[in-house]
Amino acid sequence: MSSITIHDLDRELDRRLSDEAKRRKTSKNRLVKELLAASLGLPVSGQYGDDYREFCGLWTAEEAAEFDMNQASNRRVDEDDWK
Repeated sequence: MSSITIHDLDRELDRRLSDEAKRRKTSKNRLVKELLAASLGLPVSGQYGDDYREFCGLWTAEEAAEFDMNQASNRRVDEDDWK
């Protein structure tokens, strides 16, 4: 598998790619690969598993904030645990 780099993207093109990736809930990298394959009449191959996609975007902002608040103690390192 090979890689390419695209230089000097126009701001509007970059913005539209970002917006479309967000709308599709995917990365810009995956979006560009899908768009290139589709424009050449190729099937989109090499896709990553979407085992968790069905769960993405289910929480409201309030639910996510509550989860983050409840997880705060799990993000703190307790020095005594490492002695």
